[in-house]
Amino acid sequence: MSSAASSGAYDVAVVGAGIVGAACACEFARRGLRVVVVDTEVVGGGATAAGMGHIVAMDDSEAQFALTRYSQQLWQELRAELPEDVEYEQCGTIWVAADEQEMAEVWRKWDYYRERGVPVEVLDGQSLKRLEPNLRDGMAGGLLVKEDAVLYPPCAARFLMDRAQKNGATLRLGASVAEIGQGRVRLADGLKGDALKDDALEIARLEISAQIIVNATGAGAADLTPGIEIKKRKGHLVITDRYPGFLRHQLVELGYLKSAHSVSSYSVAFNVQPRPTGQVLIGSSRQYGAEHKEVDHGILMRMLQRARQYMPGLGPKSALRTWTGFRAATPDKLPLIGPWPGDKSVFLATGHEGLGITASLGTARILVDQITGVRPAIPIEPYLPSRAAKEHVHA
Repeated sequence: MSSAASSGAYDVAVVGAGIVGAACACEFARRGLRVVVVDTEVVGGGATAAGMGHIVAMDDSEAQFALTRYSQQLWQELRAELPEDVEYEQCGTIWVAADEQEMAEVWRKWDYYRERGVPVEVLDGQSLKRLEPNLRDGMAGGLLVKEDAVLYPPCAARFLMDRAQKNGATLRLGASVAEIGQGRVRLADGLKGDALKDDALEIARLEISAQIIVNATGAGAADLTPGIEIKKRKGHLVITDRYPGFLRHQLVELGYLKSAHSVSSYSVAFNVQPRPTGQVLIGSSRQYGAEHKEVDHGILMRMLQRARQYMPGLGPKSALRTWTGFRAATPDKLPLIGPWPGDKSVFLATGHEGLGITASLGTARILVDQITGVRPAIPIEPYLPSRAAKEHVHA
């Protein structure tokens, strides 16, 4: 790619400065490519700022497990270099079983993880209560996944972007992208103004040239790459005041996956996270067809009611802030990572739904491996966008 660099163009233009885009920029720059990152907002905004920051190995499918576990291990390798404000803490996840039927799922998950080298421990009701005394009485038990962690996503994204810039990446914020393709990123300012000059300076301001363009714009990716099957799934989060010791692990009900895979207009599930400050981050909800960012108080109340069913002590706790965000969901629950069949210059890094924070490092690594001819550590085929290309898009 040296010819692009020598001619004044970039090797890679990453559109989107969320955690996935930041990770991609960091990985490209680490390998010596000339990178520019473009975003309308700040680094770590959008879905990154709205996420829980749960670094979790998921077992919903072999492909999902491969990417999340690989990425989790990359976070572990990076752990010693993360600054304090990233708030990385390996607190572990407990998948909570409310009854014996859900305990059967605990044992299934235990067997699955154990076979793949993930440290796990089955908890009976007493052990669960000892670890998390604020759970309601009578729980059947749970599964402790010991290497799961939490972090603060906006600061993690900024760390990755800072590292990319130290390796030579250029960051252009406040730039709205109108079009991408054919080796060009066209900025929205290029579509307006009667007195635009045709000199080289004006062209450089309004258009970015790159051999590779990475669409890492999350739920908005289809706006720039028509034909991508991505739906927005709105979610709510609440954070409490500081209550040190109230919660020790990330707790998730075993019904969470039913919620995550629901095709109804909305669903809620018990999902709470301890923050190093002593605050409790409460989720989660999912809504299709909700385009506005405003808090839906009906959904919020159902979500909080669900949380109180599992942890009654949350009832009197003070909430400091409530917010929403949009996850980028694909029909098969797997992200789109790799070349887009409709344009050889466009690559995708999107569609992670609720796993973008976890999967960011793994996504970046296997994407850059593909582009630079390195064999990825995990098979890339399950994530290739060609599987999801609509019929009218041709290679």
